[in-house]
Amino acid sequence: MNVTRRGFLKISGATALAGGLGVPLMAEAAHAQPSKIIYAKETTTICPYCAVGCGIIVHTRDGKVVNTEGDPEHPINQGSLCPKGGSLYQLSDNGNRLTKPRYRAPYDKEWKEVSWEWALDKIAANIKMTRDASFMQKNEKGETVNRTDAIVSVGSAALDNEECYVYQKFLRAMGLVYIEHQARI
Repeated sequence: MNVTRRGFLKISGATALAGGLGVPLMAEAAHAQPSKIIYAKETTTICPYCAVGCGIIVHTRDGKVVNTEGDPEHPINQGSLCPKGGSLYQLSDNGNRLTKPRYRAPYDKEWKEVSWEWALDKIAANIKMTRDASFMQKNEKGETVNRTDAIVSVGSAALDNEECYVYQKFLRAMGLVYIEHQARI
């Protein structure tokens, strides 16, 4: 078949107009989806991922998160979010998220589910054991230092200023010297 470019355009146009491409030419009624945030409580918060401090609006209904979005009135992000902040909803609504602590003993191959009480007691015992074994009251010069060099803390940008202040006081009271924050790394 010998078809010119002009002929091809005529045939294509006629086929499209006749509805041959499966596109209906008659208008159909639109059906709007109900709003996810209707009757939901609106709470503002800060994105927990990096130290930029973007504002987030969290909508909750019956104690469950139904929507998260950027806060257009927040001075830092003015409603926009990065991909991590945009996926924040998945923190609360994710079937793959672990909700109970797991523990793998040294040299063991399997993780086992443990209670929160057991996990927190284990963490506290390990911190106390390490601190007691490494605590230094005086340095080589005989000066009082009351510190441990065996424990390090890397904080989180998900903490607000007040939480960081209390956390810092707690770490200093234990004698930690090496205290870092995720926002600075």
